Formats: sequence, structure tokens, C-alpha cells
Amino acid sequence: MHRIVVKVGSNVLTTASGKLDITRLSSLVDQIAWLKEHRYQVILVSSGAVACGRSELKVEYALDSVEQRQLFSSIGQVKLVNLYYDLFREYGIHIGQVLTMKENFEPGDQYNNQRQCMEVMLDNDVIPVVNENDTVSVTELMFTDNDELAGLIARMMGAETLVLLSNIDGIYTGNPSDPASEVIREVQPGESLEKYIQTTKSSAGRGGMESKHNTARSVAESGIKVIIANGKRTNILVDLFSGNDTPIHTEFIPN
Repeated sequence: MHRIVVKVGSNVLTTASGKLDITRLSSLVDQIAWLKEHRYQVILVSSGAVACGRSELKVEYALDSVEQRQLFSSIGQVKLVNLYYDLFREYGIHIGQVLTMKENFEPGDQYNNQRQCMEVMLDNDVIPVVNENDTVSVTELMFTDNDELAGLIARMMGAETLVLLSNIDGIYTGNPSDPASEVIREVQPGESLEKYIQTTKSSAGRGGMESKHNTARSVAESGIKVIIANGKRTNILVDLFSGNDTPIHTEFIPN
């Protein structure tokens, strides 16, 4: 079995209007089912709960940013996991929800219990669907974003590969909208791409390419291959791991 962590961001799972893209979610499930058929153990780190919740409820008064995250994530997480449950069930695949916080990655019982929980899930052919517990994780208690969370999960669980799915093909040599910019295909250990990193963030998520770059470098230094790829490309996961027609992406070579 090959163990991989797949992180899918809000900018992949939402439409231009900010609503959850059910078609994209269904395609992602199809691809993960293919991975399982080909002897991959998959841990899914999924954003999208806040987008799910925001589309479900209209609030009659103004909420601050923390209140919005707490309210919309609490509603949206239920909807998101139910959607995953129904879609994976079509393949006879079981999933389990794991909501975590930054403090759970400090050495000690919480870290060990969290790791053991996911190990027993994988041993019993259950896919862990991981997200930050936004109802209680606020301000300094928060992960930078789910890229950071996915990197911590990959190291905790001894994954071979971490896949960070974004809405662009990888890290570019310039602005992705500039036709002269090219995707950097391979990053060697110790190589810095900081001069190429765009610091702008998507409207859907709180991360960005700077976060993906930082996570990718850190995780690759611990011996795990990291791939940054376009989650909006059809069958991106199948193409990345089938070895047939590998799509454009950025790959960080592990130490």
C-alpha cells in the first residue's frame, strides 16, 4: 500500500459565486476511489465547510469574522461530510470525520491518540476526512490554513506523497495570468522559489501559493514528496498517479 495525503482547497471546491461545486466534489471522490482500487491509502484533508454553511443560512444581523467562521463551519461541516458520505458510499467506501486543532500536534497524548485514531481507520479501510475544528479554533489557535494542516498530517502519518490541489497548475515563474510565465516543474532539496511566489490569496480560502510553497519545502525536507497541482483539471489525481500522461504540476523532490 502507498499512503498519500490529498488536500483540496476551497478554491477547488467552490464555484465563481462561492457556492460548493458538487460536480467537482463528485469527480474528486471518483478519483480517490480509483486510487484505492490501485492500492493507495488516502487521507483527505478537505476545505469547503464554511462555503457549505454560508450557502445554507442567511443571517439577519452583522457577524464578525470569527462568528462567521464558527457559525458557517458548524453548519457546513455537517453538509460537507454528508455529501462525501453519499458519494463514497456509491463505491462501497467508508469514511470517517476527523476534526482537529493545532494543539493536537504538540508532542503528547493528544498527538498519539490522533495518530492512532487515523491508523486504525486506515487499517480498517476507512478514509479519514480531515478538517480544522473551526468552531473552537480561532485567532492564534488556528492553523495558517489547510496546507499547513495537510503537511502536519503527512508527517504524522508517514505518508509517501502529499498532494496540494489548487486552482492553478503549480508555482509559476511569474504571474500565472501572464502568458510568458511558466510552471516550475521540479524543485530540488534546498532550492528556494521565494522570488517567484505570489503573495495574493484566493477569495474562497485563507491560504495562497506562499503557504503552499512553505508547506511543500518543510514537508519535502522531512523526506516526503510534495505535488502542487490544479484540482480543477479533469482526473488530475488519476493522471498524476497512473504514469500515463502526467499533467503539468510542481513537484518538490524529498531529501
